[in-house]
Amino acid sequence: MTTDEQQRKELGAFLRARRSTLDRAAFGLPPAGRARTAGLRREEISYLSGVSVTWYTWLEQGRDINPSRQVLDAVATALRLTSAEHDYALRLAGFAPARPGSPAEVESAPAHVQRFLDALDEHPAFALAPDWGIAGWNAAYETLFPRVAEVAAEDRNLLWLIFTDPSVRALLDDWDDTSSRFLAEFRAEAGPRLGEQRYRDLVGRLREASEEFRAQWDGHGVGGFESRERVFQHPTLGRLVFEHHQLRPSDQTDVQLVVYTADAATREAFARRATG
Repeated sequence: MTTDEQQRKELGAFLRARRSTLDRAAFGLPPAGRARTAGLRREEISYLSGVSVTWYTWLEQGRDINPSRQVLDAVATALRLTSAEHDYALRLAGFAPARPGSPAEVESAPAHVQRFLDALDEHPAFALAPDWGIAGWNAAYETLFPRVAEVAAEDRNLLWLIFTDPSVRALLDDWDDTSSRFLAEFRAEAGPRLGEQRYRDLVGRLREASEEFRAQWDGHGVGGFESRERVFQHPTLGRLVFEHHQLRPSDQTDVQLVVYTADAATREAFARRATG
C-alpha cells in the first residue's frame, strides 16, 4: 500500500469514527433505530456539509479522489471537529493546517504559563501575546528590565518599548540589529491579522511615535525567529550575555515564551543580585 493510499484509508476511518460519536440530539435529530449504530448517517452529514452523498461516501471509503480544501472544511464543520481534528484531516488530504482565526485578546499569561515562567528561576523569561504585548514575566526578567512592572498596561508591548523607551534602547547592546529582527519577526507572525483593529492601532501609534519604526516598517522586512546570543548593558549589573530562545505551549499556541539562558559570568551576576 502506498503512502497516499494509507492516508486516504486513515482519513476515511477517521471521518467514520468521528461521525459515529456524534450525539443526534445535539443536532435536533431523533434517536437512531435499534438496528442502527450510534451517530449520524452519511446522508445527514452530506446534508449538513452540502457535499453530495456519493462524494462523502467515497471519502469515508478512502477512494482515489481529490477533495478540495473547501469540501474538507465543510465536512469538518458538519462533523464539529476540534481544531486539532480539523488540522489532522487536512494533513491526511495533503493540505496545510487551517490558518488560525483571530486569537482572543491576551492581556495576561494563563496561570499555568506564569507558573512555568516563575519556575525558570534565574533565567529571565516573559510571555508575549499575539500582538506582542508582554503578558507575563518572572522575577529574573524584572531584574533585567526593572521598568516592566511600571509601564502602563497599554504600553507594555515589546515593539512599543523597543522603539519608544530610551531605557530599553540603552539596555540593548545591538539596538539597530535587534529592532530590525524583532520587527521582521512580528510582521511574519502578524501579517494575516494586520487588518484587525488591534494591530492597526498598534502600527498606527508606532508610526506616529517613531521615525525609525516608520522607516523599517515601510521596508517590509520579514524574518523568522533564530536562537542567538543577546548582550545587554545593565545599569547596575553591567554587561550580561544570554542565549535567546522561543517556546510555544502546545495548549496555548497564541502565546510565545521568550527565555534567556545565561553564560557563567551572567549567572554569577544574577547570583550576586539574589544574595546582595
